[in-house]
Amino acid sequence: MEIVFLGTSSGTPTRTRNVSAIAVRRDNSKFWSLVDCGEGTQQQILRTNLALNSLQAIFITHVHGDHCYGLPGLLASASMAGRTDPLWIIGPPEIKVFLDAVQLNTQLRLPYSLRFICTEDVADSFTHQDIDFDVETVALSHRVPSFAYVFSEKNIQPKLDVEKLQQAGIIQGPLWGRIQQGEDSTLPDGRLIQAKNFLQSSRSPRKIIIAGDNDTPGLLAECAKTAQVLVHESTYTHEVAIKVGSEPQHSSAKIVAQFADECAIENLVLTHFSPRYQDNVAYSPSIADIEAEAKNFYHGNLFLAKDFDIFHLDKMGCLDEI
Repeated sequence: MEIVFLGTSSGTPTRTRNVSAIAVRRDNSKFWSLVDCGEGTQQQILRTNLALNSLQAIFITHVHGDHCYGLPGLLASASMAGRTDPLWIIGPPEIKVFLDAVQLNTQLRLPYSLRFICTEDVADSFTHQDIDFDVETVALSHRVPSFAYVFSEKNIQPKLDVEKLQQAGIIQGPLWGRIQQGEDSTLPDGRLIQAKNFLQSSRSPRKIIIAGDNDTPGLLAECAKTAQVLVHESTYTHEVAIKVGSEPQHSSAKIVAQFADECAIENLVLTHFSPRYQDNVAYSPSIADIEAEAKNFYHGNLFLAKDFDIFHLDKMGCLDEI
């Protein structure tokens, strides 16, 4: 599984960071999904190998502009690129109202259909043949309804239960291959062999949590039990977060790191940094302040995302930057 960061700033862009947008895709696949679409996301995509015609779905975490103002431009660009396949958009109901208004008032006519799924109407999880992942939704705590999306790989190739095959007297040969492909067969002695009875999962599906704005990481505790990666906003250092106030809003590096460490999440990627934190560590406050605070509380694999960073999660659950 691959994660591509297209924007890692919060609120407003900086010279080096655009606002929120993250791409996720399967290994060796041209198809991909997008989580959030801040202003300028379509320009960021031009600097990657991602193609708008291969975009399967857009997941919007919440309605704040730095997470959705890029939608109209991206949709129009997809039209001009010749897209005709339907595009799924999953998000709060206000996103549909927003796009309907843009289409009406700017005469934006798309040669493809937009298919909306309201996040708040989704039970807990959903799957669709047009999307490469099973996706779970988790409600978060923010000034407006905000959600996390948990991406799980699907269609994992099962492995043969060799011991069970041997016990059943099924001799190794072409039949084993058909069983592994899920085909039922009839043996020469008339026995019906159901493939599902001789298959077992080769491993658990890999899972990546990509959270929207959230001041209570503990809301992700249940899904974190089976996830290998948590991508979470770390807008402030803890001291600054306290000064900002107690209104449900954003997380600090400290509280995210503490949560990830308590849940023993192997890989933590922080993003959505306040523009006050400069990339140049010679000046203060800087991104180095966020990193240092997180390292005091988290002992796993820690990453601070930059625009255009690409991360790969291997089958063993290890996350590396490409």
